[in-house]
Amino acid sequence: MNWYIAVLKNYVGFHGRARRLEFWMFTLINMVVIVVLYIIDLQLGTASFAESSGSGGWGFFGGLGLLSGLYSLAVFLPTFAVQIRRLHDTDRSGWWLLIGLIPFIGSLVLLIFFILDGTRGPNRFGEDPKTRQIMASP
Repeated sequence: MNWYIAVLKNYVGFHGRARRLEFWMFTLINMVVIVVLYIIDLQLGTASFAESSGSGGWGFFGGLGLLSGLYSLAVFLPTFAVQIRRLHDTDRSGWWLLIGLIPFIGSLVLLIFFILDGTRGPNRFGEDPKTRQIMASP
């Protein structure tokens, strides 16, 4: 949970690096929260469906319910920032996120970048976050 809170506190921190653990723990907790909120949306009747939205099932919040959509909107910047910092850890510019606009292949390339181990030692985006973690430990 500390990784999730740390990303939220650094919600517009586009500089520096994010290690894999920080990125994937934030992503995991984020997905769990969205699923729980969507289940609540279903119970409250605020989930959008193809029949009721008239927009092919995507609705205003991309097919999410009211609560899950508002939450997704609230964590958009922190998610964007941690993705850029994760790319920085692999010594890639944040502009690589634009490759995600290419259907399927772009998302696959980004997934591979997010899975790869970060650059050992300092790179052009800052110090190695693993080294900082080890040095800060008692």
